[in-house]
Amino acid sequence: MTTHDLIIIGSGSGNSLLTPDYDDWHVALVEDGPLGGTCLNRGCIPSKMLVHTADRARIAATSDRFGIDTSFAGADWPAIRDRIFGRIDPIAASGEVYREQADNVDLFKTHGRFVGHKDLAVDDQVISADTIVLAAGAHVHVPAIPGLADVDFHTSDTIMRADELPARTTIIGGGFVGVEMGHVLAALGSEVTMLVRRAGLVTDEDPEVSRRITAAYGRRLDLRLGTSLVEVEQRGDEVVVITGDGEVVGDALLVATGRTPNGRDLGVERTGVELDGEGYVVVDDHGRTTADGIWALGDISSPQQLKHKANADARLVAHNIVHPEDLRSLDLGPVPHAVFGDPQVASVGMTEPEARAAGIDCAIVVHDYASTAYGWAMEDTSSIVKLLADRDTHLLVGAHVIGPQASTLIQQLIQGMRFGQTVEQLARDQWWIHPALPEVVEQALLAFDW
Repeated sequence: MTTHDLIIIGSGSGNSLLTPDYDDWHVALVEDGPLGGTCLNRGCIPSKMLVHTADRARIAATSDRFGIDTSFAGADWPAIRDRIFGRIDPIAASGEVYREQADNVDLFKTHGRFVGHKDLAVDDQVISADTIVLAAGAHVHVPAIPGLADVDFHTSDTIMRADELPARTTIIGGGFVGVEMGHVLAALGSEVTMLVRRAGLVTDEDPEVSRRITAAYGRRLDLRLGTSLVEVEQRGDEVVVITGDGEVVGDALLVATGRTPNGRDLGVERTGVELDGEGYVVVDDHGRTTADGIWALGDISSPQQLKHKANADARLVAHNIVHPEDLRSLDLGPVPHAVFGDPQVASVGMTEPEARAAGIDCAIVVHDYASTAYGWAMEDTSSIVKLLADRDTHLLVGAHVIGPQASTLIQQLIQGMRFGQTVEQLARDQWWIHPALPEVVEQALLAFDW
């Protein structure tokens, strides 16, 4: 058995744990995939590069209403794919070389699994450490649909590296992965059918947001809601999904039904680490698990499977391990998120049903982009800002944006909520540039009627 000072399992946000504070530590870094983890290699970065490309295609296809003679004539998928991964893969490769050359780091390019308390099997050896960080993320969830195991299907791990753009794509799932990839594939020329079990897309969002994005996708592609899946079959080069309403035939199938944390795959039950009912590692406010000396961060311990959350966790855990006398906790306010579909969605804080359930007496504003100068210039007819504020305190408890630049427009509201600014302070105690798009946020704030 080899003993280290620190074992880190996972090289996504876990890789950033190694600040100069750890230069004198003997560290084992365990990673069974490319360095950089999900976000860099098969998640948020390549997908957003694809989204940006798809946005350009949509602009080309929909600019005639502005008097511009443009059209979309097709996409060179291999060129798009190779541009993206031609940039990403060298980053992962150079990260691997960097860690291999580090004097104090042993890189294990394999899957690790606990065989005892703080004893981790890696290939044909066992390593141990007094301090261990679980940063192994999550993996795609594949539902138990009869026949699925016998057909060729994609997940978010593989679809972005496909050899060609499918002529017809069937997507199972209406969450953020399905919404984002549905936008990408449809914009670049695939005929997309989305099969969604629920009554709308991204139904964890505020109902007004879910309703609007569902309507938008219903206009763009073949959206089938409330769908029950019976079986999947491979018929030659085609994949057939049999539903309660008939058959859907496609050239490719994308399964986008969520992600599952990797705690059980590591065998953490052998360490004394507790998992919750959904399989997430249980941590306290400082990032500590229920086993002494074992910490966790990111998607393995957070149902908010977001890179910015994982990065914040990593900074927290990195500090707390070396400063046990000065333990910190994350106190950054509600965790925001965005969905990079078309339209974009961004949200922070409570939805309207959540606020009602919490007993908050809410004032609610729904404000159209079209009411502002820039929204009017954009010919926008469907985008909104929805704000929820406590009538007693005049503090925002939730903010939801659906439309162009939503992920950027919401940032000022995130800041206002974090620092306890009232609606009036946000609206009146700063300048808002006219006729910039953020005026829609200003006008929404000014529209509250107490």
